Amino acid sequence: MSTSTTSASPPGTQDPPPNAPEPPRPSARPGWRRTLRRDGQLYSLAALPLLFFLVFRYLPMIGNVIAFRRFEPGGSILGEQWVGLRYVEMFLTDPTFWQVFRNTLWLGGLTLLFCFPVPIVLALLLNEVRRRSLKRFVQSVSYLPHFLSIVIVAGITMQMLAGDGPVNHLLGRFGHDPIRFIQEPGWFRTLFIGSEVWQTAGWGTILYLAALTTIDEDLYEAARIDGANRWQQTWHVTLPGIRPTMITLLILNIGTFMAVGFEKVLLLYNPLTYPTADVISTYLYRTGVESNSFSYAAAIGLFEAVIGLVLITSANQVSRRAVGTSLW
Repeated sequence: MSTSTTSASPPGTQDPPPNAPEPPRPSARPGWRRTLRRDGQLYSLAALPLLFFLVFRYLPMIGNVIAFRRFEPGGSILGEQWVGLRYVEMFLTDPTFWQVFRNTLWLGGLTLLFCFPVPIVLALLLNEVRRRSLKRFVQSVSYLPHFLSIVIVAGITMQMLAGDGPVNHLLGRFGHDPIRFIQEPGWFRTLFIGSEVWQTAGWGTILYLAALTTIDEDLYEAARIDGANRWQQTWHVTLPGIRPTMITLLILNIGTFMAVGFEKVLLLYNPLTYPTADVISTYLYRTGVESNSFSYAAAIGLFEAVIGLVLITSANQVSRRAVGTSLW
């Protein structure tokens, strides 16, 4: 008499039933061609901006090679002869360069000091206005200067502050002698910063007003329950709520610290105000375009770009470690 024994299979190793469906397999990632066909219209919106940056931002970087080669008009676009760091040594020993470098630091620092916080203050004040008609009127008036070209802004500034302009006429009514605002080197920085704040403050409030709308109203309600007044609510609720926007714009402004507005400086300054008005960008224009010293100008421009890269990278790292917000 024989007996058959059936050994039990360990759990988890039984064969599936004959008609059981197969488990779903993870779908493969769609290829770039399929993604492009599916979202082609969206990608087409980025085509022109990418083309702009490619043609006007990245391709011109190849020309930086003439900072280390001697360039002659009419010759090779990449220079005729390798000269190494000759032009770097020239501007490092040029007293005029260090004067315009100091002027650039002064104007860049003053622009950052005044033009960065003013939009924040204006946005906070507009946020407290309850009458919509008044709020819209103030916004419209503050936005308008942004839509004026720099040529018009410079023209208005020069006409207002001319020797026979409205400002000097007003000073004459109070018995004050006319002031040569445009010709005095000591007044240039004040005129530049004042016109820059007037032109950019209103437009800069747009991002901050948009950031203010994202703050949860329950936070204000909790602050009021705790007995916080309006100033305390602004300090402990409003400013922390818009801090990421503030940090992002601050990093961007630091990145353009050395690139002080070339067009406005060029339109407002004159040989009498060179001691305080001449900056690196205008010095490059006179050296490269007017004097045909393209290699020397390229060396100075490359030096300015390296400083800007170091500034924006350092600001991004400090922001990431200090407040946890950064661009990348």
